[in-house]
Amino acid sequence: MGSKNKLKRFRENETFNNVIQPTRDELVNDDFDLKGSWNEKIFKNNYPLVLELGCGKGEYSIALAKRYPNKNFIGIDIKGARFWRGAKTAVEESIKNVAFLRTQIELIDYAFAEQEVDEIWITFPDPQIKYKRTKHRMTNTEFLQRYKKILKKDGIVNLKTDSEFMHGYTLGLLHGEGHEVLYANHNVYKQEGSPDEVTSIQTHYESLYLEKNKPITYIRFKIN
Repeated sequence: MGSKNKLKRFRENETFNNVIQPTRDELVNDDFDLKGSWNEKIFKNNYPLVLELGCGKGEYSIALAKRYPNKNFIGIDIKGARFWRGAKTAVEESIKNVAFLRTQIELIDYAFAEQEVDEIWITFPDPQIKYKRTKHRMTNTEFLQRYKKILKKDGIVNLKTDSEFMHGYTLGLLHGEGHEVLYANHNVYKQEGSPDEVTSIQTHYESLYLEKNKPITYIRFKIN
């Protein structure tokens, strides 16, 4: 994407009331006024709050929001030029139960209050296969503890990925640390009984993976 196009998208994001872009200082200095009051101030209702981490173009967040009008969705990514697409679609189609937050996933517990979130989706994260990149792996111990802090007591995490490495790594970690695996499947499109929201919603890249017969894996779990 050219820099002109990026700048145009950044400018347009600033006009969307469904895009929130706090500074790092606002978050870490506890000056972010939406922390603890997302439903009240953004969605104006009391529905369950669901996050999609590393939402990319926002396709999954948009599809979930359409599917579940009685839940509120927030797509989170540091790349605003990407989720511009989802934000624009939501504005054009008047989808009121979805918003987008531009921040790093490492700051997630600064953006949400303790036990504010009902559910988290992690869709097609970078598996960070090299050992020295493990600190960026979105299901490592440190990230799980951040999620636990903002999730309600019975909060759920969903991991959907095309990386068998990421699937295996996460499953091993969850079992090793005594977390509760509710459902695990290493090929959701080939096995019966896969949850509907996992197989009926596909991102652009996911459809490309499927054309190449790449298995899509899924884990649903609770952090203990």
